Amino acid sequence: MTTTRSDAPATPNLEGPVAGRVDGPVTQRGVIASEWLKFRTLRSTVLVLAAAVVAMVIFGGVIAFNTRNPTGLDPEDVVASGPLQGYYLGQLLMAALGVLVVSGEYSSGMIRATFAAVPKRLPVLIAKAVVFTLVVGISMVAASVAAFLVAQAVLTGHRPTYSLGDASTLRVVVGTGVYLTLVGLIGSVLAWIVRSTPGALVATYAVVLVLPILLELVFPSWGTYIAAYLPTGAGQSFSTSLAAPHALAPWTGLAVMVAWVAAGMVGAAVALRRRDV
Repeated sequence: MTTTRSDAPATPNLEGPVAGRVDGPVTQRGVIASEWLKFRTLRSTVLVLAAAVVAMVIFGGVIAFNTRNPTGLDPEDVVASGPLQGYYLGQLLMAALGVLVVSGEYSSGMIRATFAAVPKRLPVLIAKAVVFTLVVGISMVAASVAAFLVAQAVLTGHRPTYSLGDASTLRVVVGTGVYLTLVGLIGSVLAWIVRSTPGALVATYAVVLVLPILLELVFPSWGTYIAAYLPTGAGQSFSTSLAAPHALAPWTGLAVMVAWVAAGMVGAAVALRRRDV
């Protein structure tokens, strides 16, 4: 007589779903959702972005308070973009944020898991750029608008103020946020190429801050003309009310800075395809 043991282990169902596994093809939308999750859950990125927003608003109020009496002020302090000079600090923070969003994965080794999940790699580059542009762009434009409105409230009753209804003023205020976002994207593409946080930071600050000054100091006769086509010179042409000598037209400057970012994205894409990690 044959008996069946009731305590025998059950045969595993090899065809059923496995816990923790995600079936289906990798989509760009899914990669963007993953990068958004990384961005908002990484404490360092959130803190840097928050610091930039708060700094812009505080600097706007402080600059306005210190420039209530226009007597003896420099011209750039009394124009519409005057209270937005907090972007000098903002660009340092945005450059660092752009670098950290990419290089942080390399330093932690998480980039291997990312590329294992998305072997084609370019969707990761695109997703990080999309998430960064949307989140930082909205945040920085909002910070610029808030800084401007706070400044105009402080200046009311002391000297003439400006309105966002003026097309050139609106261009400057929104342009400041756009400029800071593009600076961050430059940091990101350099981080893709360098793959090191210190190296990418040095490269970004050199391109954004050091190189324009060196050109003007070492080659005073023609360095200024070249500096106008570098990211900083091009960006400042559409984000400031008082144009510098030899500056590009505002919309030309915006196009040139976008071209720098696009060229960097192409370089980052090429680097990603040629490297193992």
